[in-house]
Amino acid sequence: MENQKATLKDYGYRDFTTLNKIYKILKKVFVVAIVLGLYISIIVIAIQSINESRNLSIFTRVSFQWYANILQEEELMQAIRNTFLVSAIATVLATFLGTFFAIGLYALSKKVRVLWMLLNNVPILNADIVTGFSLMLMFRLLMVVFPNIFGLFTLVMAHLFFTIPYVILSVMPKLKETDPNLMDAAMDLGVRPYKALIKVVIPAIKAGIFSGMLLALTMSIDDFAISYFTTGAGFDNLSIWIYAVIGRRNLTPSVYAFSTLLTIFTLVGLLTYQFLQKQKKGKKNEKNNFSDIAS
Repeated sequence: MENQKATLKDYGYRDFTTLNKIYKILKKVFVVAIVLGLYISIIVIAIQSINESRNLSIFTRVSFQWYANILQEEELMQAIRNTFLVSAIATVLATFLGTFFAIGLYALSKKVRVLWMLLNNVPILNADIVTGFSLMLMFRLLMVVFPNIFGLFTLVMAHLFFTIPYVILSVMPKLKETDPNLMDAAMDLGVRPYKALIKVVIPAIKAGIFSGMLLALTMSIDDFAISYFTTGAGFDNLSIWIYAVIGRRNLTPSVYAFSTLLTIFTLVGLLTYQFLQKQKKGKKNEKNNFSDIAS
């Protein structure tokens, strides 16, 4: 009887071990499937960027000619220049305005702040096509006074409209982490309000400002729907240019090469930032440990 009970326990342990192994295997398969689902399109573009053939369904041999051909595609280069010009202007303005808007909102009472934050979230939650169409109608009304308004100006204003809320949402949590009396303490020490803002408050929330700037830049470069409705004739960013060229069925593979380079630069930038943050954190820990030993 005791041997029979021991055997049943052994079988139960074996069943549990087997199920545990199956669970671990399925978990790894699920993670791999999710990662592939997220990055398969980027991998396909990277493969096509080194394909000598223009035909997407045929891979002839590895070639880097499309990378060298980027600078020779004048229309592509113009679209890239327009994209970075609009994104750079919109990002700088959104970072500046969004940071000071967030500081102003944080100084309000909680009830009023909640109301303004609700309005701030509308451009983020609203559908891009609705936002783009609404902005187009507004700019059309301004054409009565400014006939040539559509172009760089309307694109920058449209990008500014939907990037500022992201900066505010990035800066606001950092403001909540700071001491609410920080500004008053600096002013009590004789610092003027604008200097206290620039030299005390801004450095305390610089991580939120930086993350908001990166988010605004990414959203601006990535946008298509709003840009499509608010651009002018002859001024196309990269997404609009690709859409127009696909309609003519003569998309150059140099676009794949540029997209791959953009992804690589983004990845290198993120890895570099993480490495510098880790080094900074390590030096800070070493300094704290040295101070504890010295004391």
